[in-house]
Amino acid sequence: MSAFDAFMSRGTIGWAIGAIAAVVVVTSVFAVVPETQQVLIVRVGKPAHVYNAYKPNEEFGRTGAGLIWRVPFVENIVRVDKRVLDFDMERQSVLSTDQLRLEVDAYARYRIVDPLRMAITAGSERRVSDALRPILGSSLRNELGKRPFAALLSPERGALMENIEGRLNRVARQYGAEIVDVRIKRADLPDGTPLESAFNRMRTAREQEARSILAEGRKQAQIITAEADAQAAGTYAESFNKDPDFYNFYRAMQSYRITFGTDGTEAPGSSNAILSPDNEYLREFRGRR
Repeated sequence: MSAFDAFMSRGTIGWAIGAIAAVVVVTSVFAVVPETQQVLIVRVGKPAHVYNAYKPNEEFGRTGAGLIWRVPFVENIVRVDKRVLDFDMERQSVLSTDQLRLEVDAYARYRIVDPLRMAITAGSERRVSDALRPILGSSLRNELGKRPFAALLSPERGALMENIEGRLNRVARQYGAEIVDVRIKRADLPDGTPLESAFNRMRTAREQEARSILAEGRKQAQIITAEADAQAAGTYAESFNKDPDFYNFYRAMQSYRITFGTDGTEAPGSSNAILSPDNEYLREFRGRR
């Protein structure tokens, strides 16, 4: 190998080393922030600044995403997801007010809205979900423990979920997070004997409720009938006082209808009555003189 070839070989190696060093410097100084991430700059172990921070109703493409720079070996980059995250709650056993033990599965969706606070209080997204998971469980037990099982099948369920979300959100703010939604995936009765006894209690409760409704309906019907009879009696009394002769005629017609079986209470010909034509009982048949 000639001296020229040796020189060119050493030059090529030097250029390669220089290029590698330049790449290392560039990558340690510059970084790309995608739309789906927030970047927290940690300076000498302390959170300092946030790029592409979450803002409500921000327009895609007009955020702080793009190329950023930092001071090498002094500032570090912590990437925080900007999208909606979620975590599942471990299956909980809850006792409702009607003494039904429920097996409940739920989940919550949240977003990191303050990476600086998150880094100070929790340190990472995973620790945020770990901190919120038991709060979701306790909130769920507390709210379901105030209501019967039927509340989960009625419009009252919406208010229940809002209460759970509000309580969870108060804790989430301490970790720089915001609760987007809370949902119950399943709320089942336990299998086996507890399930059968729960069904029996529910059936008994519904039968008692049906009997109570029926009794109340009969009571209201009697009250309405009595009021109607009183009103009718008052109307009759007022009419009879105005025309006593009409009253006597009306009462006689009522008596004839019952006596002669024209009201259908007895079969025709089931009773006989022998009276003289001038009997006082038949005076209405003779007409008025």
